[in-house]
Amino acid sequence: MIDFHCHLDLYAAPHAVVARCAEQLLYVLSVTTVPSAFEGTEALAAKRGRIKTSLGLHPELASTRTCELPLFETLLPRTRYVGEVGLDGSRDYRASLDCQAGVLTDILSMCTRAGGRIVSLHSRGATGEILNVLKTHIAAGKFVLHWYLGSTRQVIHAAEMGCWFSVGPAMLKSPRGQVAAAKMPRDRVLPESDGPFGSLNGQPIYPWEAWSVVPYLGSVWGESSRDVEDRLFLNFRALTVETSK
Repeated sequence: MIDFHCHLDLYAAPHAVVARCAEQLLYVLSVTTVPSAFEGTEALAAKRGRIKTSLGLHPELASTRTCELPLFETLLPRTRYVGEVGLDGSRDYRASLDCQAGVLTDILSMCTRAGGRIVSLHSRGATGEILNVLKTHIAAGKFVLHWYLGSTRQVIHAAEMGCWFSVGPAMLKSPRGQVAAAKMPRDRVLPESDGPFGSLNGQPIYPWEAWSVVPYLGSVWGESSRDVEDRLFLNFRALTVETSK
């Protein structure tokens, strides 16, 4: 099973969550929200080869943590993965959108200089703006749009740019999420939980529950669960193994 976007360090009992992920042989991308959280989060999964830690600076925190950009650049050589980064244009954060865009531009420039990274991107309330930034930094690596709820036109545009997408059960419970998923290239979709922020029935989603996207995707795509599972594993390998060569 795979969870390509979760916040392991922010669960109430992170060590227990990591232990269960290891027991179930999950492949997990553990994203962080600030560079100063990277080393502690990485230590959570020490010697857990299937759990990778991603270096992030969340857009909700971008305007107050620009001082951590030098640390971001220092830590970047230690990981192939960047996230959670991006833009947030929702009501509470729209006033800082220009600052967020500046931070994201700096981060993508660092990724370009470092030879490219796999980048997990937040885009709530900024589904168009994020594409405008990404299209000028294509050399920064492989972009994975996390919980992307763009319009049909925006999803198609993102796909034409070469973007990937990570989708979770909370996203796919909504009609808007299902419409977006239907337009995503099936060979560039990965499962995610976004736990503990993603929730089902009022409870945080755990990494092993990200795989519950399979029947949702099967319904949206008109494929059997077995075919969806096979496709998701092939997608994961194509992104993570092929880009490491």
